[in-house]
Amino acid sequence: MTRAQRICLIFFLQPIALGAWLPHIPGIQTTLGLSNSELAFALIGAPIGTLTTLLFAGRIANWLGARRITLVLYPVFLLVMLLPFMATSQWLLMAALACMGSSLSLLELGLNVLADEYEKDTGGKVMSVAHGCWSFGLLTGTLIGSAVAGLGWSPLIAGLAIALVVEALVLPSTLKMPVAEAPASAEEHAVGFRMPHPLLLGVCVFTFGTTIVEGAIADWAAVFLRDAFAASPGLAGLGISVFSLCLASTRLLGDRLRQVAEPGRLGQILAAVGLVGLGIIWVAPGVPVALLGLGILGIGAALAFPLGVSAASAAPGTSAASNVAILSFIALLGFLLGPLTIGPVADAYGIRTGLMVLAPTLFLSLILAPFLTRAGNWRGHRGASGAADIAE
Repeated sequence: MTRAQRICLIFFLQPIALGAWLPHIPGIQTTLGLSNSELAFALIGAPIGTLTTLLFAGRIANWLGARRITLVLYPVFLLVMLLPFMATSQWLLMAALACMGSSLSLLELGLNVLADEYEKDTGGKVMSVAHGCWSFGLLTGTLIGSAVAGLGWSPLIAGLAIALVVEALVLPSTLKMPVAEAPASAEEHAVGFRMPHPLLLGVCVFTFGTTIVEGAIADWAAVFLRDAFAASPGLAGLGISVFSLCLASTRLLGDRLRQVAEPGRLGQILAAVGLVGLGIIWVAPGVPVALLGLGILGIGAALAFPLGVSAASAAPGTSAASNVAILSFIALLGFLLGPLTIGPVADAYGIRTGLMVLAPTLFLSLILAPFLTRAGNWRGHRGASGAADIAE
């Protein structure tokens, strides 16, 4: 197995445990007796853990290095993913998800640096393919979780089995990764806060408007199918799987799509596709049409973050890396606000109406998509330094 293939395998295996958790959210809600608002409050534990850890994750990465982070954080993350199944209250669920979000952010940082080191060392390209593998890993996890829920098996035992199998496959591949030298400098530590350039802000808000969909559907798709159509646990879990499949497949086609349409136009088209998907969800008379809507929504949400990263790296700012860090932080806020806003609306007006909270944010992305092209065109004004590599 080549180094690039090992990286793709590590990316593919990482989100399986995360995906396997998602179809069990409705069951955990029922077991703990949580309302939609209470579930929403508990679910924000994950993005809180992620956002908090991102504040110092870069320093940890510089200290440990990508290979060591992957070796240490992979088993930690897999074990932490068992904690939500053991929660006995709303607060314990929130704490468990905060631990999950924290370990996830560090591990994914390590994975992205592994891919970046490969591209720097070899001149080859692996980043986009690796992220496509990640999306299919998430899909695999949701299918496993749906099967476990549908068969009535213990999610805790299934999660432990996933952890053992995944770690057994990951460890040999990670050990074969070369040890990279420590970075020579860390300029970003010397840079104080400065307001992002308007072009960068436009790109960030565009990305936020669509990435909020990913977090919201991951948390609420199964609940929607259960509450709106009385779907069984296994069938309800398919909503996440269909969404993830369409999202992952579209990402694999992303580079080809960018060759036939400029970023701003592509962003507008996909945001419009996402709005069509939401419309289908609103009028869906049954599970098949609802799954169609979720799939179309996945297509609409697929390329927002990749397009945003490319535009942010070219936009004016302190550096390409700092721009992408700002983008990542703002995009992750979507995962925080999605569960937080949908829950109360769902309690007051129903889960179908709750999901319509996503419509204004997608429309915002539709309006701001031209910032992607404007930011990309800025690269020519920045000189050679604007092509700096990004390593999270």
